[in-house]
Amino acid sequence: MTSGPPTHETVEALVRHQLGEALGGRRGMVEAALPTLTFTLLWLTTRHLNLALTASVAVAAVELVLRLVQRQTVKFCLNALVGIGIGWFFVHLAASRGGSADDQALAYFLPGLLYNAGYAVVFGLTCLVGWPLVGFMIGSVTGDPTAWHGDRQIVRLCSRLTWLLVLPCAVRAVVQGPIWIAGHSGSLSADTAVAALGVLKIAMGWPLQLAALAAMSWLLGRNHTPLQQAQPVSPASDRG
Repeated sequence: MTSGPPTHETVEALVRHQLGEALGGRRGMVEAALPTLTFTLLWLTTRHLNLALTASVAVAAVELVLRLVQRQTVKFCLNALVGIGIGWFFVHLAASRGGSADDQALAYFLPGLLYNAGYAVVFGLTCLVGWPLVGFMIGSVTGDPTAWHGDRQIVRLCSRLTWLLVLPCAVRAVVQGPIWIAGHSGSLSADTAVAALGVLKIAMGWPLQLAALAAMSWLLGRNHTPLQQAQPVSPASDRG
């Protein structure tokens, strides 16, 4: 089976196109974040769990309906609903154990901290072993999950892109983790810990992500790395 000629002349152009499809573009990223942001803001300002949960689910439902009406993918809306469900579970788990409102608020931040720490570790390890996960994101779109690894230029670029995705998560975990531990252990008052985590969750959320994406866009916008194409070798030339 032979493939047609490449439609992109550079590695950066190819990766920018495939990464945009895999992440869903700006709309997909907003859809994944907006319901969780709604839940966080209402929870921190009202401490009313049902109100925060209902509002965040409503936002995700509106996004879902719009996608369905437009006959587009709904995976980013569903991702947001999963995030809401995980936060809800941790809050209610703390409540079922007799936790106060502050304990429940701290519990809400725990899955985010675990996610960021785990994300940074896993993505970082894939770079260290030479199989950066951004490459698999590209492969999932192209239909061949490992073909990209045969081109060293693409592997190098995907490693850089993966490290840029790791950086925001690592910074969040390093900064917010000690605050959560201090609040949970009692060495820092729960009110102070909750307030700090609330501010940092917003300040270190989209701003850091957008900074990482801007760096990725700059890297991908350089468009200087030619795609390597395998050259057929004839029997005569192979014999020398």
